[in-house]
Amino acid sequence: MSDLKARAKEVHARLKKQYPDARVELDYSNPFQLLIATILAAQSTDVRVNIVTKSLFRKYPDARSFAEADLVEMETAVKQTGFFRNKAKAVINCSKALVEKHGGEVPRTIEELVALPGVGRKTANVVLGNAMGIEAGVIVDTHVTRLSGRLGFTKSTDAVEIEQDLMKIVPRGEWTGFANRLILHGRRVCFARKPDCPNCVLNDICPSAEIVTDGRPSPAKSKVRTARSAKPSSPRPSRTRTSRSPRARKPSK
Repeated sequence: MSDLKARAKEVHARLKKQYPDARVELDYSNPFQLLIATILAAQSTDVRVNIVTKSLFRKYPDARSFAEADLVEMETAVKQTGFFRNKAKAVINCSKALVEKHGGEVPRTIEELVALPGVGRKTANVVLGNAMGIEAGVIVDTHVTRLSGRLGFTKSTDAVEIEQDLMKIVPRGEWTGFANRLILHGRRVCFARKPDCPNCVLNDICPSAEIVTDGRPSPAKSKVRTARSAKPSSPRPSRTRTSRSPRARKPSK
């Protein structure tokens, strides 16, 4: 555990230098807007969500206006984010719950947040950590999942277990910043299919760096493979029926 804590500390120190102003890349002006934007960001990109929410938040400025919105109109408004029918229902139902149970305000505990429709631990941690400065847990998205495994911080692929593993080795006051920087690094360097290991600031301390880079076929091997596949096959010799050699015949009596 002490080795993991030391590596996590070094990883975060390097990422701090690389991304000193790391923050969630969704546009928002208050906790409620970040809550809605995070729900819409599922299976979408922050860039696309920011395009949608720019006009969405003008039309629906608060929880009450979202709660009273027409479902069909909301579907049209969020269509570009994908899975728009489910997302439209989620943001309306979430807003209704906020109005009915919390006076339209976003609660400040993870237990109350995850009780809202369409809100899981990742969304709750994004809102609490970034919009409220409350370190309730570690944000675990696809990037954090991938990098945590590659860096040897966890052996699990379950988001809840990964969060627990990270909470044990990262100081509580750094949970949100650590996750935000892992996410940025995953988007810009440690890609899912072809991570840019040669230009990674973590290359020399990442246990997966050599495995990832050496696992790719070398150009030489690729050329050999291509040359083999391009070489025409030699024609098979035709079989002709021949008579037996005279030596093989038995003499007649």
